[in-house]
Amino acid sequence: MSDYVVRPSASFRGRIDLPGDKSISHRSVLFGAIAHGTTRVHNLLEGEDVLATVASFRNMGIVIRKKGRVWEIAGKGLGGLRSPEAILDCGNSGTTMRLMLGLLAGSGVTATLTGDASLNARPMGRVIDPLRSMGATIFEMTETRSTLGENIRLIEVRGGGIRGGAFKIPMASAQVKSALLLAGLMAGRKVSVTEPLKSRDHTERMLKAFGARVKVKGLTVTVEPVERLKAQQVFVPGDFSSAAFFLVLGLIGAGKGRLVVRNIGLNPTRVGALEILKKMGGRIRVLRKKTVCGETVGDLEARPSRLKAVTIGGGLIPRLIDEIPILSVAAAAAEGRTVIRDAGELRVKETDRIAALAAELPRFGVSVKERKDGLEVTGSRGTLKAAEGNSYGDHRIAMSLAVLGSIAPGTTRIRETDCVATSFPNFTALMRKVGAKISETQ
Repeated sequence: MSDYVVRPSASFRGRIDLPGDKSISHRSVLFGAIAHGTTRVHNLLEGEDVLATVASFRNMGIVIRKKGRVWEIAGKGLGGLRSPEAILDCGNSGTTMRLMLGLLAGSGVTATLTGDASLNARPMGRVIDPLRSMGATIFEMTETRSTLGENIRLIEVRGGGIRGGAFKIPMASAQVKSALLLAGLMAGRKVSVTEPLKSRDHTERMLKAFGARVKVKGLTVTVEPVERLKAQQVFVPGDFSSAAFFLVLGLIGAGKGRLVVRNIGLNPTRVGALEILKKMGGRIRVLRKKTVCGETVGDLEARPSRLKAVTIGGGLIPRLIDEIPILSVAAAAAEGRTVIRDAGELRVKETDRIAALAAELPRFGVSVKERKDGLEVTGSRGTLKAAEGNSYGDHRIAMSLAVLGSIAPGTTRIRETDCVATSFPNFTALMRKVGAKISETQ
């Protein structure tokens, strides 16, 4: 296991390009596999989560290879997948498992899925139950691996039997919504999904780009049957969730810093954190805005700012749920008490992120009150101090604490940071490029 060692820096500056958006990377591989022809993907995120999706489709007979910087997926159409001989290992990727459950439920394929200890502990009933209501045959089992002395969860999906119709889901979840839409698409059934709040819409956008018949009306998305999807050239923008760490770093730095992250996806359903950081007084500008493959893309510039506390909650939460750990760091450096509410979903991520932040931020001198559905963070740069922190095996906790350590006086150590490879393999290299004093040690 590796750790981060971080020391404070005077300021942060530079222009950097970030890895591809994780959500779009997953979907480009998925839709490429079930389209006709060869899909070429530029700037695919090569983190462990996306590579778990790649490996799963290879196990189902899809040829996927990398040529230079471009990934090629030789699609076999909506009916081209084969039942894998091996268990599909989703690793730590909830997106891989949840989207694959929907895809397989609507296909003629039988497959068994599992993940690592963290993923196997996360709830899957939120996607399995609605899929069963559509007619899916899904079994959950526990198997003991005697050589390792541990129990693992196995989920078997026997494709077929999916019924069309209109379905309501109780939570705003892009993964659950996508799973149901994929089940209908693969089964050739018209499916409508209504959610209580608007969640990320990458699935809808990419389905349209690949030739699917998609209608969006308010909070309802409908996918109608099509004979085939057509292979595409996909240009994956930089991941906004990754950019958020550098935006906050640029805002909480000192001096005349100027940090620019280039070609970042600015999908309106993803950039709630950008709105919050501006509301906090963050000096952020959007530069060179354009549209690429149906997604809004631009450069983001962040300069040192005097941040103030805000309240975060309500309908904005689905648009920034993954950014709450780094927003909590911004709150720690802001003036006043920031309240985060309506974010109970954080308790069932890679770790219980509410409990993790409530435990770790006080180590750095930050006053935190844990709520059932969020946090209250009282910021004060004057009380910040270096600390020894724990990542809990969660990439977003690890990176957030690294950003906080970059302004905390003293030497900070963050334990067990190998998890960052799931979403951001070159995080430390880019941190150093903009002036952060961070290293990795065993």
